Amino acid sequence: MLKNITIGQYFPGNSFLHKLDPRIKLILTICFIVAVFLVDNGLSMGFVIAVLAFLVYVSGVSPKTVLKSIKPVIPIIIFTSLINAFTLKGEDILFQFWFIKVYRYGLILGIFITIRIICLIVSSSLLTYTTSPTDLADGLERLLVPLKFFRVNVHDLAMMMTIALRFVPPLLEETDQIMSAQKARGANLDSGGLIKRVKALLPIIIPLFVSAFRRAHDLAEAIECRCYREGVGRTRMKQLKISYLDLIAVAFVCVLFVSILLINRTNILPV
Repeated sequence: MLKNITIGQYFPGNSFLHKLDPRIKLILTICFIVAVFLVDNGLSMGFVIAVLAFLVYVSGVSPKTVLKSIKPVIPIIIFTSLINAFTLKGEDILFQFWFIKVYRYGLILGIFITIRIICLIVSSSLLTYTTSPTDLADGLERLLVPLKFFRVNVHDLAMMMTIALRFVPPLLEETDQIMSAQKARGANLDSGGLIKRVKALLPIIIPLFVSAFRRAHDLAEAIECRCYREGVGRTRMKQLKISYLDLIAVAFVCVLFVSILLINRTNILPV
């Protein structure tokens, strides 16, 4: 299960998405998420799915890797869809058993919410797949510069978020190693009730926390040994510049917004 979690991983490449400025990618990712929530019928949802599939193809990232990012949250997606299907009421009843009624409106909305969640996960994953942690930190810091007027330490905030993303894959790998070691010692982690499984996780959580604090301590010492000081005469080897590719990406997202608004005027499978 842990091997299926790909969040925070970066896959080097030379695709169109890899070449975009990280600031533009952050902004356009947020815009795409907004566009997903603007969808209100089946045709516009199909259009968004086609655009997202095109972006996955352009990124050069394997579709299998993208699907791995969805697999860990499948239980949450199913639970959310069922809650909407069984609780939202409408005019047409599709199924009824005892006191349980499934309405057409609730079922359609549950499907739409499922697709929305998948689109959000895939679009967010594409951001980390095609942007290195360093570029992501630089882009995030540049975008948060206005917060300095409110005495917010933008550099430290961006650094913390980048380090958190950077250490997700090593911590997942170490968790998998600890679980394998506990199973080799006879620990039963896959059977029993909920309470028993929670108790079985204690021998995993404690070593994982110890390892995480050790990594944090080693990282802090490494930073201190290199005389790292935030914002004191620091320069960047790679300067962020807006290129014509970024303008093409912005125009593409603008066309996406306009297309969704126009398609929403149709009445094909309205939500």
